[in-house]
Amino acid sequence: MTTTRLSLSGISCAGCVSSVETALNDVEGVVTANVNFAEHSATIEGDVPVAALLDAVSNAGYGAAELRGIADEGEKEAAEMAHYRTLLRKAAVAAAIGAPLFVLGMSGMLPGLASNDGRLFWLIVGALTLGVLVYSGGHFFTGAWKSARNHNANMDTLIALGTGTAWFFSMVIIALPEWVPPSAQHAYFEAAAIIIALINLGSALEMRARGKTSEAIKRLIGLQPKTARVIRNGIEMDVAIDEVGLDDTLRVRPGERIAVDGDIIEGHSSVDESMLTGEPIPVQKQQGDKVVAGTINKLGTFLFRARRIGKDTALAQIIEMVRAAQSSKPAIGRLADKVSSIFVPTVLIIAVLTFLAWFNFGPSGQAWTLAIVTTMTVLIIACPCALGLATPISIMVGVGKAAEFGTLIRNGDALQQAGRLDTLILDKTGTVTEGKPSVTELVSAGDWKQDELLRWAASIEQGSEHPLAEAILDAASDRQLSLLDAEGFTAIAGRGVMASVEGRRVLLGNRQLMLENDVDTGVVEEVASAFMRKAQTPVFVAVAGDMAGVIGIADAIKADSKAAIRRLQDLGLKVVLLTGDNQATAEAVAQQVGIDQVFADVLPQDKAAKVASLQQQGERVGMVGDGINDAPALARADVGFAIGTGTDVAIESADITLMRGSLHGVPDAINISRQTVRNIKQNLFGAFIYNSLGIPVAAGLLFPIIGILLNPMIAGGAMAMSSLTVVSNANRLRFYKPGEES
Repeated sequence: MTTTRLSLSGISCAGCVSSVETALNDVEGVVTANVNFAEHSATIEGDVPVAALLDAVSNAGYGAAELRGIADEGEKEAAEMAHYRTLLRKAAVAAAIGAPLFVLGMSGMLPGLASNDGRLFWLIVGALTLGVLVYSGGHFFTGAWKSARNHNANMDTLIALGTGTAWFFSMVIIALPEWVPPSAQHAYFEAAAIIIALINLGSALEMRARGKTSEAIKRLIGLQPKTARVIRNGIEMDVAIDEVGLDDTLRVRPGERIAVDGDIIEGHSSVDESMLTGEPIPVQKQQGDKVVAGTINKLGTFLFRARRIGKDTALAQIIEMVRAAQSSKPAIGRLADKVSSIFVPTVLIIAVLTFLAWFNFGPSGQAWTLAIVTTMTVLIIACPCALGLATPISIMVGVGKAAEFGTLIRNGDALQQAGRLDTLILDKTGTVTEGKPSVTELVSAGDWKQDELLRWAASIEQGSEHPLAEAILDAASDRQLSLLDAEGFTAIAGRGVMASVEGRRVLLGNRQLMLENDVDTGVVEEVASAFMRKAQTPVFVAVAGDMAGVIGIADAIKADSKAAIRRLQDLGLKVVLLTGDNQATAEAVAQQVGIDQVFADVLPQDKAAKVASLQQQGERVGMVGDGINDAPALARADVGFAIGTGTDVAIESADITLMRGSLHGVPDAINISRQTVRNIKQNLFGAFIYNSLGIPVAAGLLFPIIGILLNPMIAGGAMAMSSLTVVSNANRLRFYKPGEES
């Protein structure tokens, strides 16, 4: 299945979104089609020719172009900036006609319609206003016509009807003033011009603010260097990034961005991966380590071999994942779309009823005027732009904010659901713990010092491939200990190893090995028992028949796991530890990190069943894991969180991927989810309240009570400001930091 992205033109409200989505979903071969009103783009899943998609959008009355890559994104941004400047020019032209008319009219300095000179003046003004409608408002009328041809109605329909009616009614009054009473002989050219000016200005400001919501994507795209230094036939050369091939050897110098994903084959350095993982501390890299496109080399120089290029790099996949999530719709967004799709037809019916009510029951001599004014005001104030923007604009900012902190959210539903979780299951190995054995404690006996104890233990483990041996060797390497020569290495199954160092027999293993060789372990027994209570494996070391000490080895708990789990509990979540380890080890780890409930001895195939069991109890369950055996449970959970340092299978099965190996990404994601959903609700509430209160007031509900009618120009300004308010409210999320409450 392929994913196609289109840039859309001509969409102006949620009604347009519904029309385009319907048209795209009707194309044979399309599986899903989502239109992002905030970004003016569409994402289509399915094996279907691009030409068929473009035709479907065109037949629906809108424009479209395929977005293939970074170059197209740049063209789209440039086109939007050009459109922004065009809107400002159109607003200025409309204001140049409307503002003087409004000021002179309020001052009583405009001529009446009774004289020939007055009628000539207003005919000239009418012609100028028609020019405004054509130049500054032509796109509204074109959009309304296209929509009508496709049996739809949208925001353009409302604006075109409102301003067109004002101009036409004014021209009728000028040409045939005797048709209406003297009290109704008023032209509304200034209202039409100022409404067009305000809506264009509002659209321009909204577009400028919307541009800020996609900052995360722009920054990610900006991480991709345009050239790379490749070594071919012994010659170093700079080539365009598109020309880098698999298995090419590339050189990276200090301060340069890494061009593609690969493995270091020579040299070492520290690499700043903060823009991908959110982790500010540079990571040390040496031969054999992986490097990722977009990260920054700090001090050293190294060579690496390209392993993933183009769309296969981690950066490219992250960009696509963030973009797909920004274009997706949570349940709350789909509800808003359904409401919006029937909103414009409903407004048209209300406008007709408003006109009939005032025309038939309005005050004598004013019925015509009031019917026109109220109908025009209803049409203008009811544009559902804010309603259509309420959800996608917040989703874009929320997903982008999460990406800044190294958390990749796959879809809008995951973003919405994460904040509603009440139970979180944590896999132990690789999630709460480091995922590999390491030396946690060293206790020497007699005259032995810790470094010497570790040095002798590592010396005889040089010939072993056991995971515990690897832990001991890593610890010796970290302390930069030089190892001794060992002779006669022998591995004893289920017991340990033995060898000779400097002519002395060394034993390393469990208690059983010591007992079988008559070594007294009494001096370290209490320490060994304490190790076991803390889920550590005691490894005894004896030299020449005497106890030298005991080494504690465990799958060490990540340094920040306890603090992250405390954050989760402070958010009101019940945290559960899930592991295939035995009960004693599981409870020891749980006690150290502050978890009360433990599922131990769980087979890999049973992990998903544990998630389902909690769900059947009515709990909304999140699952955090990193291994292949976690994939079914991640998929079964309401929200699956994959540790990004884990396996590709786990990451593909999860709804949210944590690019760091830290559990802090989970409360970060939950906090961002809650703030984003809160922001969406604020936007929807504001949009619904605006339209719920604005339409009755525009229809003249207050006139019989306090004698006030809403001016159509105020309605136009209010409509434009409502959209700008929604976008501005969503942009507040850009300044939010996980862990803070707002």
